[in-house]
Amino acid sequence: MDRRELLKMIAVVTGGAVIGSEFLLESCKSPVATSASSLFTEKDIDFLNEVAETILPATQTPGAKAADVGRFMTVAVNDCYTESDQKAFVAGMKKLKDACEKRFHTSFMKATPEQRKELLIFLDQVGKEYQKMKNDIDLVQDEKEKEEIAKGNTSFKKEEIPPYYFTMMKQLTLWGYFTSEIGMTKALRYVPVPGRYDGCIDYKKGDKIMVGLMG
Repeated sequence: MDRRELLKMIAVVTGGAVIGSEFLLESCKSPVATSASSLFTEKDIDFLNEVAETILPATQTPGAKAADVGRFMTVAVNDCYTESDQKAFVAGMKKLKDACEKRFHTSFMKATPEQRKELLIFLDQVGKEYQKMKNDIDLVQDEKEKEEIAKGNTSFKKEEIPPYYFTMMKQLTLWGYFTSEIGMTKALRYVPVPGRYDGCIDYKKGDKIMVGLMG
C-alpha cells in the first residue's frame, strides 16, 4: 500500500477527501498555512494521543499512542492545514472535550475506555452525516459556479463549509499511524522495497495486510 492508496482508503472510510492531502503526500509545508507552534501544548498532544488511541487501540499490536500519533497531528495541522482548517481543528478539540463533559459529566482524560469509545462512535456518525451534507452542498455550488462562469461572472464565490473536527482527527490518526514505523512494521506485514518481486503470496486467515514502504 503506497501513500496515495492509503489516502484513498482514508477518504472512503471518512466519507470525504483528506484535508491537506496534497501536502501530506509531498511532506512539505502549505504556503497558506500559518505558524501554529503556539497552538498546541504538551497537554494537547497527550489529549490527541488518547483520542487517537481510542480510534486505533492497542490489541495484539501497538496502538496509535505508541506511535505518538497525537504529536503527528499537531505537526500535520501546523504544516498542511490552511489557517481556517487550523482554527476548525483547534476549536474541535474543545468541542470534543465539551461533548464528553456533557455526555458523561467527566473530562475525556478521566473518562473510561468504554465512555471514550461510545462518544467517538457517536461523533463519527455525526461526522459522516455532516460530510454527506457538505458533499451535497459542494455539488450544488459547483454547478452554480459553472453557470455563473458561463454567464461571464467570474466573481462568484462558493460557500465555505468548514470540515467536521472529528473527521479531521480520524483522518490524521489513520494517516499518522499507518505511515509510522510501528504502523508499517507491526500492524501491517512489512516488505522492504525495493526487494524481490513475488506475484503470488499465500494468504492465511488472520494475516495482516501486506505492505511495502513506498512513495
